[in-house]
Amino acid sequence: MSRARDLQLGFADLEFLRQGVVLERELQAITDFLDEHEEMVEAVGADLRRGLKNANTGRRGLTPQQVLRSLILMRVKNWDYRELRERIADGLTLRLFTDFNAQPVPKHDAFQRAFNRVTPQTLRLVNELLITAAVAMGLEDGGKLRVDTTVVQTDIHHPTDNTLLWDVVRVVTRLVDQLESAIALPIKGFRNHTRAARRRMQVLQRMTPTQRKTRQRQKYRELIGITEEVVESARHGLRDTHKVCLIDPVAQLAAEELRREIEHYCGLGERVIDQARRRVLLGEQVPNAEKIYSIFEPHTDLIKRGKILTPVEFGHKVFLAESAQGLITQYDVLTGNPSDADHVEASLIRHQAMFGSAPQLYSSDRGFFSEESLATCQRSGVEIVSIPQRGGTKSAEREAYEKSPAFKKAQRFRAGIEGRISVLFRGRGMKRCLAEGRERFELLVGAAVLANNLLTIASLMQKRSTGRRRAA
Repeated sequence: MSRARDLQLGFADLEFLRQGVVLERELQAITDFLDEHEEMVEAVGADLRRGLKNANTGRRGLTPQQVLRSLILMRVKNWDYRELRERIADGLTLRLFTDFNAQPVPKHDAFQRAFNRVTPQTLRLVNELLITAAVAMGLEDGGKLRVDTTVVQTDIHHPTDNTLLWDVVRVVTRLVDQLESAIALPIKGFRNHTRAARRRMQVLQRMTPTQRKTRQRQKYRELIGITEEVVESARHGLRDTHKVCLIDPVAQLAAEELRREIEHYCGLGERVIDQARRRVLLGEQVPNAEKIYSIFEPHTDLIKRGKILTPVEFGHKVFLAESAQGLITQYDVLTGNPSDADHVEASLIRHQAMFGSAPQLYSSDRGFFSEESLATCQRSGVEIVSIPQRGGTKSAEREAYEKSPAFKKAQRFRAGIEGRISVLFRGRGMKRCLAEGRERFELLVGAAVLANNLLTIASLMQKRSTGRRRAA
C-alpha cells in the first residue's frame, strides 16, 4: 500500500482550484498553519508507513496530509465516520481542506483504518510541536497556567455482577457457535446456557430489597455455576479442536482468531466469576484495583470525585493544563483514581521544559491543595499560587491570602478551564469514547486536544492579522 505524501494534480484538480473556492476563516487558518509546519504531517506519515515492507508499492492509500486533516475535521465538527465521509464527498470546501480535491473519497471504514494506525504517542508529539510553534510565533508565553481533572467515560453499561456474568455467558457462547461453523465440527460437551443465564440475570435485576435478603445468594450461586460451566466447557473445546487444520488458509486464520477471542473472554470471565463469588457469596470487600467493570472495555476505572449528581463514574481520569491563551499545553490519561495533588510537581516540570521557566501564576481548584503542592510551587518560582485550602481550620494568614484581590482574580482565571472542558465534551466529542481499547481511548483525547489547540491558534492568528490591518 503506497503512502505517497503528495499526489500529482490532474486536470480535474486544476479545474477545481480554478473555481476559486474559499475556505472558512478557521479552516483556512488551520490550513496555513499546517502548511508551514510539515513536521506534524511527517510524524503522522511515519505511523502510516509503520510495518509496511515497501511503502512505495501496492495500492495507493490515504496520504498523511489527508489522514491528519480528516482527523482534525472529524473532531472539530464532532462527526462520526460515515458523516465525515459524506460531508467531504459532498463539499467543495471540505475536499479542499482535507487535500482530496477532485479525487474519489474512500468509504468510511478506510478513514477508520487509517486513524487507527496513528498512535497516541504521535498525537502527543504533534501537540508538543504545535505548542512549540505557537511559542515561536509569539502567540503564547506560558506566564499563566490553570489545571484541572475530568472524567471521560468508556462505552459500557452500568456494571453489576449479574450483568457481567450474563455478558460472559452470551459472548463466549456466541464465539463458540462461530468456531463450530468455521471448522464445520461440533464442540463436544459444550451446551448453550444463554436462556438459563438470562432468566437468572433478569430475576436478580428485578428483585426488591426485601427479596434480596432471602433469594439473592441462591440465584447468584446458580448464575455463577452456569458461567463456570460455560467457561470450562469452552476451554475444553479449545483443547479438543486445537489440532484441527482447514484446507482454506483464510478459514484457518479466521478459526485461529476465534480461538484467541474465546481464550481472551474466558480469562476475563474467570475474573468476573472470582469477584462475584468474593463480593456476593463470601461478603468480601473487593478492592477497586482488582475489579473488572466490563469484559468489552477491561481497562475501565471506577472514579469517585465527590460529585452529587455523578457520585460514581466509569472511564478514565484525564488531567488537563491550559495556558492563558486557551491552549492545552499538557494532557494525560491517568490510570485509577490518583489524587489531584499528585500532578502539581509533574505539571510544573513539564511547563518549565516547554517554556523555559515556571509560570508566574498557577491556579487550580481545592482538589490540588496540599502543603507539599504549595511548597513545590514556591520552590519552582511561581509568584502567585492560587490553590484554595481543602478542609481543616484556616490560619489568619491563610484566610487573608485567600481574600486578597490577586488570589480571587487568579481563581476567576481558573474557572476558564471549566468552560474549556465543556467545549471538549460537547464540541469535540470527548464526553464518551465509543472506540474500543485503551489506545484508541487515548487517541480520542489527543485528537480532541489537537483540534482545540488548532482552532485556538487559528483564532489568535486572525486576531493578530486584524490588529495589523487596523494599525496599517
